[in-house]
Amino acid sequence: MLYSKTSPADKRVALRRALTPGAAAQFPGAFNPLSARLIQEKGFAGVYISGAVLANDLGLPDVGLTTLTEVAHRAGQIARMTDLPALVDADTGFGEPMNVARTIQELENAGLSGCHIEDQFNPKRCGHLDGKNMVDLETATKRIKAAAEARIDENFLIMARTDIRAVEGLPAAIDRAKALVDAGADAIFPEAMRSVEEFEAVCKAVDVPVLANMTEFGKSELFTRQALADAGVAMIIYPVTLLRSAMGAAERVLDDINAHGTQQGSVDQMLTRARLYELVDYEAYNQWDTGIFNFQVPGTDIEANASTLA
Repeated sequence: MLYSKTSPADKRVALRRALTPGAAAQFPGAFNPLSARLIQEKGFAGVYISGAVLANDLGLPDVGLTTLTEVAHRAGQIARMTDLPALVDADTGFGEPMNVARTIQELENAGLSGCHIEDQFNPKRCGHLDGKNMVDLETATKRIKAAAEARIDENFLIMARTDIRAVEGLPAAIDRAKALVDAGADAIFPEAMRSVEEFEAVCKAVDVPVLANMTEFGKSELFTRQALADAGVAMIIYPVTLLRSAMGAAERVLDDINAHGTQQGSVDQMLTRARLYELVDYEAYNQWDTGIFNFQVPGTDIEANASTLA
């Protein structure tokens, strides 16, 4: 009932334990707090919170328009609804190294288990679009150093994302990944890899966990978990999958209402009332309410419930 009873500290330990080479731990992307609960119920290892999803949920493109306050607040709402560790996209860290330091502490305070910080500069681009602007190596490593030094909980995961593969090729991506690890990165997110072999090359080049981004309509094929595990990948994210699925379903229902004047034809595809109540743990709230507000009516043998006397 209410929020997770697993502490943020324990979730961070769980995240680190999950990220071993070849584990290919699956982290679907939550688009709201309730979807995080569904991810947990389905038995996944953790929850991913995409910067693109947070921006799109506000009706904005993923070009660096969201603020630290918006990201920390919404990511915290999602993270507290699940016992699973949650990794959040912190974009470029929301500014210069001092801003990056504050970003880390704000995300820690919000209950996140870790974040990743990328090496683009504004106007940034989705990792699977062309025309990305890359910062130089010094700037990229300063961001990661600032992040690593700023954290309070040593188990808060600092992941470095590099987008340089799409701009300068795989060798440059490997060189940058190594430098980011030297700067203090606990894990590496090599964006827009073109093959399993490229993921394998990155995994072999660094001695920290490597993430694979399996986003739809991107530059990477949708490789299976087994293929990525065999390549040595520690973590797989599916960042926008649930949002795309939910919005696709919403669009189809709206079209149905427009075409037929009723949603009746789409009802069998909806989450039922009973299933929705199950996800939000409606019965636990009802039992708690009943237990708290039951009382003995003075001068009688009657046990009453406050709600029945309103």
